[in-house]
Amino acid sequence: MAKPAEAAANTTETEEMEQTQQTFDSKYRLIIVAAKRSKQIQRGAHPRVDSDPQKHKPTRIALEEVMRGKVPFTIDSEEANQ
Repeated sequence: MAKPAEAAANTTETEEMEQTQQTFDSKYRLIIVAAKRSKQIQRGAHPRVDSDPQKHKPTRIALEEVMRGKVPFTIDSEEANQ
């Protein structure tokens, strides 16, 4: 059974995910952006969220950054038409 503090944290995370999904035109684009950001982190880029790289993998850090809106991206008109 979840404690109230954990329940509140889960609610906030769920709300963030819903807001993030509204900014992306598809869940696939969300994954593509997070994957590209993960590669940047693996190559030495500094994380844009407070997270311990020793405890979290680059993919998790990248997804967290994307969900919090810390990763700017643009959609080229050629990509949108595909």
